[in-house]
Amino acid sequence: MTNELEQGIGSWIAKLGIGLCLFGVSFESVAGDWPHWRGPFFNGSSDETNLPTSWSKSDNVAWTVDLPGPSAATPIVWGDKVFISTTDAGEQTLEAMALDRKSGKVLWQHKIADAFAKDRLSNYASPSPTTDGKTVVFFYGNGDLVAFDFSGQKLWARNLQTDYGDFAFLFTFSSSPTLIDGRLYMQVLQRDVPVGGRGRKDGPIESFLLALDATTGKTVWKQTRPTEAVAESHEAYSTPIPIFAEGRRELLIAGGDCLTGHALDTGKELWRWGTWNPKRFSHWRLVPSPVTGADVILVCAPKGAPVYAVRTGGSGVLDQSWVQWTSESHREVSSDVPTPLFYMGDFFILNDLRGMLSRVDPKTGKPKWTVSLPGRAKYEASPTGAGGRIYTVNFRGDVAVLDANTGETLANVPMGDGDEDRIRSSVAIAHGQLFVRTNKRLYAVAAKTP
Repeated sequence: MTNELEQGIGSWIAKLGIGLCLFGVSFESVAGDWPHWRGPFFNGSSDETNLPTSWSKSDNVAWTVDLPGPSAATPIVWGDKVFISTTDAGEQTLEAMALDRKSGKVLWQHKIADAFAKDRLSNYASPSPTTDGKTVVFFYGNGDLVAFDFSGQKLWARNLQTDYGDFAFLFTFSSSPTLIDGRLYMQVLQRDVPVGGRGRKDGPIESFLLALDATTGKTVWKQTRPTEAVAESHEAYSTPIPIFAEGRRELLIAGGDCLTGHALDTGKELWRWGTWNPKRFSHWRLVPSPVTGADVILVCAPKGAPVYAVRTGGSGVLDQSWVQWTSESHREVSSDVPTPLFYMGDFFILNDLRGMLSRVDPKTGKPKWTVSLPGRAKYEASPTGAGGRIYTVNFRGDVAVLDANTGETLANVPMGDGDEDRIRSSVAIAHGQLFVRTNKRLYAVAAKTP
């Protein structure tokens, strides 16, 4: 059974509000939840409808909440709860928050650490939280990993730097946790030597994957992931993405100049493809996460390089025959930062270096359309798809709404304040609402009730 078919069945089951186990994976969320950075299907899409096409800071806004500080984290939603990872700019702290989805009321807020940022381009609150409806887990770039129940009671806390050594990243580390069937999956793909005084000095520096028990926080398994990358090209800011296809349960990991698939139960590497960096450039850090659809896995090489579609079902070291297509002949199809969207049977790839969005056939890699996004500000937020539309946000907080069929811009809605910049949070969609985050506020936007 293909990944695309499973997603369709999962969507149908979610609409009925029933749980189903496909290959041992439970679809337990109620209709319309957004439990992970890339949504209910881990691909940026939602089956929500009746969403607004155009709005303003006041028109069609159900509620607005002032946030204590900036963060690139996307809100996640389960039922009537919205969970937010954020900074407090005044106190220079990291915070975890829960809001009431219907009113925006702050239900609880906890300080996680006295920390803020390592560089001026981002902060430690960039990873998005995740939930399974019972536990909500927050991760921060300083290594703090904290779990709460829905009432705000802390269940457990760990710091990955304390447990496994100082991170060896040139910039502030970010990778969102992934929660499946009671297990939490994390990746730390880092340099193999210290950089800028950062990185453990009491032993080897390894890139690794972790599986933790979501209830207790205890490590279930730890899997090292060696690569042939050089210097900064070891570093990845991507997120583990599951794939359930052809009767297999795998975790996809992109970074260190290669793409790998790992068994969910053990972490064992099942297959490996690469590289998109045959010349071993030393500065090719990776940001986009992998995304799957139509029996291929999409991985985006950085710095304006091509996108690669790798066929599913491989084993061992895969040669180039496993690459179904690359975008090399369509240079506008590339992504340095945003993770592509899989929606309506196609990939939507946002080229942040050129300010262009392409709808791409998953079988051939040929663009069905390519359009320039409105405005002059850069787009780094990953695109979201629902209701036949594509939503994406630029650095200034302008939300572009495009027709998924034609690429036509339907609206360009300014949501940021005049002095805001580097807004990167993707639009989340749940229960008929769009959740738009700027550096200062969270907006819940809904279509007007007839």
